[in-house]
Amino acid sequence: MALSQKLEIRQSQALVMTPQLMQAIKLLQLSNLDLSAYVDNELERNPLLERTAESEAESERRSAEGAAAPQPADEWPERPVDAVDNTPVTDREAAAEQGGDDDGPGSQHAQTEAPLGYSEWGSTPAARSDDGDYNLEAFVSAERTLSDHLSEQLALAVIDPARRMIGQYLIDFVDEAGYLTGDTAAVAGKLGTSVAQVEAVLAILQTFDPAGVCARNLTECLALQLKERDRFDPAMRALIDHIDLLAKRELGALRKICGVNDEDLADMIAEIRQLNPKPGLAFGSTLVQPIVPDVFVRPLPDGSFMVELNSDTLPKVLVNQTYYTQVTKSVKNDKEKSYLADCLQTATWLIRALDQRAKTILKVSEEIVRQQDGFFVHGVQHLRPLNLKTVADAIGMHESTVSRVTANKYMATNRGIFELKYFFTSAIASTSGGDAHSAEAVRHRIKQLIDAETGQDVLSDDTIVEKLKSAGVDIARRTVAKYREAMRIPSSVQRRREKQMANESAP
Repeated sequence: MALSQKLEIRQSQALVMTPQLMQAIKLLQLSNLDLSAYVDNELERNPLLERTAESEAESERRSAEGAAAPQPADEWPERPVDAVDNTPVTDREAAAEQGGDDDGPGSQHAQTEAPLGYSEWGSTPAARSDDGDYNLEAFVSAERTLSDHLSEQLALAVIDPARRMIGQYLIDFVDEAGYLTGDTAAVAGKLGTSVAQVEAVLAILQTFDPAGVCARNLTECLALQLKERDRFDPAMRALIDHIDLLAKRELGALRKICGVNDEDLADMIAEIRQLNPKPGLAFGSTLVQPIVPDVFVRPLPDGSFMVELNSDTLPKVLVNQTYYTQVTKSVKNDKEKSYLADCLQTATWLIRALDQRAKTILKVSEEIVRQQDGFFVHGVQHLRPLNLKTVADAIGMHESTVSRVTANKYMATNRGIFELKYFFTSAIASTSGGDAHSAEAVRHRIKQLIDAETGQDVLSDDTIVEKLKSAGVDIARRTVAKYREAMRIPSSVQRRREKQMANESAP
């Protein structure tokens, strides 16, 4: 068959993701903290963007600078400069905050007379950035981590360089709770040494502060702490070796294994409860950021609810058209014109994307409140089954858009602060063929039944299934067990033992 060339016209459809569309999608799924960081970065990069809270005097100063001495695009200042003495505003504010007389240690004159490279706080040159501004992070003491704490002790306890290297390698495998996650055999193979040598160094690490650190499991962690207290006798060793029986509240079996009476066993259990199962958490703990709601839901006198956005989480930025107009009058070449046009387009699209993001969050939140009004009025037991498609169809959007909106967004209600995804729950069929039940509402009912138990009447999973079916919830026993375990509720056998122990210890 002969080969030949020819021209053809074909028509096809394709989805093209423009940069603006990708930016809008990215902003939609960001949390308010991530969004704030993103906007701050854009404010630094784009000279045409400014916060709406910026003072009129500052805006006029920037405009005047742009008209008087326009600079090439690659030389524009990234932070405001005072028009009076060309001093960075942040430096002048820092000097003003120091206060004092003209010749005092905190005055601006004293700063000028200070030795080169040192500030009035006595800081090293590292405390100043390249442009002369203060690096405030240099004055904040670093948080002491568990790794640093162990490394300092290793330097004092081990002199041999080879052993010290093994010790540091092991420290790198210690997690934030203080447990060794690496395998000693694997470490020995990696470092080309014997397992006995690694075990010997590990034994040294396990004597470090805090007690129990570098343990490989809970049993070893508790044993190390008891050895530190000189309380690791044979009876306590037997109790630690069978710690699983203590979790199951099988006290009779423990008494036989440890060879002690009830009083001694109670004292041993009380001593174990004083130990720290995660000794490493005292160092380098992660700061917990408070949840800032994106949406407020407030009940109205007529029984309806008002949904509004949290204005504090919405970035307030605008395009400085005056600055743009003045600067464009003095541009010198096509490169500068192109840079200005790109900055204007980027700033305009960012503001549009932020506005669209806010409107979309509000629209989705209003529909969630409409669908779950029973929850806001009566509580979690009236939470209805809800999925993304139901909300998407109601507001005329795609499911993926609703999914992005509900990610990392929170709603403050009269019943607390909830993530938007909390209101989307699976459905459990009704025994009477009526409306389905929300999985979250069923979990709440299970917890209510268990909380109402007495020592003489502990409900098994089968009994809970029967009670739920009598209430119109068609649920299987394995589903009840799964929900119970997810809520960290022990089995009926363990609950009965706990209640019996509580009754025995009660005066």
